[in-house]
Amino acid sequence: MRQMGVTERRARLGLRHRLAPSALADGPVDVGRDLVVLHGTDPASVYLAAAARMHAPALGAIDRAMYDERALVRMLGMRRTMFAVPVETAPIVQAACTRAIAAQERRKLVQFIEQSRLTDDATTWLKGVEEATVAAIGARGEAFATELSEDVPLLRQKLVFGLGTKNEVEQPIVTRVLFLLAADGRIIRGRPRGSWTSSQYRWTLIDSWLTGGVPDLPTEAARVELVRRYLAAFGPATVADVKWWTGWTAGETKRALAEVGPAEVELGGATGLVLADDLEPTAVDERWVALLPALDPTVMGWTDRGWYLGDHARALFDRSGNPGPTVWCDGRIVGGWAHRKDGEIAVRLLEDIGADATAAADAAAERLSSSLGKVRVTPRFRTPLERELTA
Repeated sequence: MRQMGVTERRARLGLRHRLAPSALADGPVDVGRDLVVLHGTDPASVYLAAAARMHAPALGAIDRAMYDERALVRMLGMRRTMFAVPVETAPIVQAACTRAIAAQERRKLVQFIEQSRLTDDATTWLKGVEEATVAAIGARGEAFATELSEDVPLLRQKLVFGLGTKNEVEQPIVTRVLFLLAADGRIIRGRPRGSWTSSQYRWTLIDSWLTGGVPDLPTEAARVELVRRYLAAFGPATVADVKWWTGWTAGETKRALAEVGPAEVELGGATGLVLADDLEPTAVDERWVALLPALDPTVMGWTDRGWYLGDHARALFDRSGNPGPTVWCDGRIVGGWAHRKDGEIAVRLLEDIGADATAAADAAAERLSSSLGKVRVTPRFRTPLERELTA
């Protein structure tokens, strides 16, 4: 079995994830394609992840790709997580992951409606609310959730959780209806209110945002293609990595991998998988430093992170396993950073990387601070080091 050690894995990461100087991308769509998707739970992460990998990291170029060219679209995908997805990859993610999530979420919402005693026929009631919502969006062209609640009074109904108990709480149904319509591929998140860090999105019909909507693909074929793209970007990866990243069951993961037919490599006590034609040695003879945002797709690419994270998880991850902003050097995480109220990007290294690399990290922090201007970025999931640096 071919040996693929930590040094080679880090070299592959630097090149394939567009982080080494010779591998920087021309635009955000190239970044999205090479990383399969960009993590979008935190809106700012999409912009910062793409900018960190571009020759000319202009935030305006990312905005144009998202909302003018519509070459990157926001959608639910793997692990029930929000991503910015290259438009040609959207049908693959939809069929491989989102379709099953939508079915599961529909069953849950019907149950919640019944438990909240909103109607005697939750399935029919929900369908009527969905159709009225789609019609309201079509009439407006685009709309915020608050506007749709004005147009469709039933969206102001509230789900009740813990009915009759001391923990009883209410939640407007509008958010869940819009979530479900988006997961079904009928509507899509458009340009947000305010700046690029906002998560208050305008909703629009999918057919008016993307010509022809999202093509319908067979689920099994889409899963095979998604695994192939993942291994091209993140291989070598273990079976556990593939299962975690996709959010599939063990059986679904096994079937997709069997169709891909990857080669096995020795990772030093574990078996990794790469595409069968991807066994050529990889090396990088250039040093690199990068400041990556919270929930960056590289940080979130594997469930076994020891080979690039080291002993830094406690400082750089929250209790739920969400990573904060990280500093990278030559394929490994060496520290973290935070954006202070005065605009400074504060960096803290957790290991010695030498004078040259330290200077490069400081220079990267200055460039990032300058590019952000008056915008302040606070991660949605805050970590111990990020909190400490901004205290």
